[in-house]
Amino acid sequence: MTRPAASRTHVLLIPSYNTGPKVYETVRAARAQWEPVWVVTDGSTDGTPAGLREMAAADAGLKLIELPANAGKGAAVLNGLQAARAAGFTHALTMDSDGQHPAELIDDFMRLSMRHPETMVLGRPVFDAAAPRLRVRGRRVSNWWTNLETLGAGIDDSLYGFRVYPIADLIAVMRHQPWMRRFDFDTEAVVRLAWRGVKPLNLAAPVKYLTAEEGGVSHFRYGRDNALLTWMHIRLMLEFALRLPALLWCRATGKAPFQRL
Repeated sequence: MTRPAASRTHVLLIPSYNTGPKVYETVRAARAQWEPVWVVTDGSTDGTPAGLREMAAADAGLKLIELPANAGKGAAVLNGLQAARAAGFTHALTMDSDGQHPAELIDDFMRLSMRHPETMVLGRPVFDAAAPRLRVRGRRVSNWWTNLETLGAGIDDSLYGFRVYPIADLIAVMRHQPWMRRFDFDTEAVVRLAWRGVKPLNLAAPVKYLTAEEGGVSHFRYGRDNALLTWMHIRLMLEFALRLPALLWCRATGKAPFQRL
């Protein structure tokens, strides 16, 4: 297989927790599109770290970071971001390990980020008929709140985790607060980056909801994770109220779109 040219600025991060063999398919598809690819196993107990270890030993473009205990997606991403920054990378594309995200669009997202490194490149999900209606409707609620909290900064979808982040900015917004470590990571990341002045660029990208027969694994729990999102938006709205005068001043003076607050 012909490998893509290695990037010195943009790394692909795949956080993974107990997705079974599907993670191997995801990693192979990602490696066919990009180099380097880093996988962060978040305390996985399904045997996949051993298999990924073997893959990384045979592939110089693949790196494995193993966390000893499950701490959540955001914690896994932050661990990968810190290692990537130490290695000299400036941007990271995050991609789920469960096969939901389109590996064939990795290059498109990365190239757009390279042309506009000051931005965050966000996936706008395109759902098929298999998408659970309850989850599709639920994300509309979260998107409405996100649009309010950012004064319409232009975030098309707050929950789709297929996106490219500027590493230094994301580490900065995560460093001084304890949240954004679990299911609240994706939404809170884009809100806080918008407050920091990082502009969003949106690209359409299909999302797949795989059945169990197709190897699909979901750790989403409606009650637990919707409660977490509700608490997240309460926190963000309280902080938004404190930031509102400065945000409105930036908007009124034409600063684009917000200053780094």
